[in-house]
Amino acid sequence: MEYRELGNTGLKLPALSFGASSLGQEFRKVDTTEALKSVHVALELGMNFIDTSPYYGRGMSEVMLGIALRDIPRESYILGTKLGRYDANHFDFSAKRVAESVDVSLHRMGVEHLDIILCHDIEYIDMSQIVEETIPALRKVQQEGKVRFIGVSGYPMKIFKYVLEHTDLDVVLSYNHYTLQNTMFADLVPLLKKRGVGIMNAAPFSARLLTNAPLPPWHKATDEVREVAAAAAAHCEKAGIDIAQLACQYSVANTDMTTCIVGSANPDNVRKWADWINTPIDQQLLDDVLEILKPIHNWFYIEGRPENNDDPII
Repeated sequence: MEYRELGNTGLKLPALSFGASSLGQEFRKVDTTEALKSVHVALELGMNFIDTSPYYGRGMSEVMLGIALRDIPRESYILGTKLGRYDANHFDFSAKRVAESVDVSLHRMGVEHLDIILCHDIEYIDMSQIVEETIPALRKVQQEGKVRFIGVSGYPMKIFKYVLEHTDLDVVLSYNHYTLQNTMFADLVPLLKKRGVGIMNAAPFSARLLTNAPLPPWHKATDEVREVAAAAAAHCEKAGIDIAQLACQYSVANTDMTTCIVGSANPDNVRKWADWINTPIDQQLLDDVLEILKPIHNWFYIEGRPENNDDPII
């Protein structure tokens, strides 16, 4: 496993990290034995950064991690969680909830400190609260030694620009924005590097859009997006390669992205992904797929408050 520097934090994260949203049954009902094994397999393969949130499974993901990590030496893994989003429409980024949320997460996972904590899906609230209340509250928790580094996560690119214009961050986490289909996150790299902010990318498969699996019911892809992505997947299949392999390889290959976070409650998937990133990418196939995806390149959807989203690409 390759390890890369995370901004100015001094942390080194694996090129491929373990996302624990699946442990909260966000995509399907899981077998608890398999789910716990997935964590152990990830660690064995060098995927020693684990990303979760109290939102995933409404606490279930953190509880499952607490069980999975019970007998694992704390110094052998890097642990990140989030706060602020607790259910589909339940958001609380108040200073009071910041302190409470950190303590609850520590208790659920059975640890004394978190390496990274992120404000989760901040596009759903007034950005000024994040800057004026939430981040200062997190800095206080950081000074208490409960968390090492703080940041924000979300979908629209606009939210990162706003927060960075108004305060300092240690890290950011973006998802669905550095994939075969959408590379908008790469446009933020110069600013993030200039500020010394750690860069974390998640969801190379774009919530199954860049796989052969059926999309979850909540996926916002338009008919055109689904059709073009299916054409790209079919082209890969003709070449004898799963488009998911190409998607994983592509997202990991960009070393500006310190890590690419992927998750599954199936240990066989975790092993497969680790094998994929150690397999040379098929450059001709990649070029073909990027050409097929051109009509939907950088397509995105609206998430959260309209004013927190980027202008649509015409």
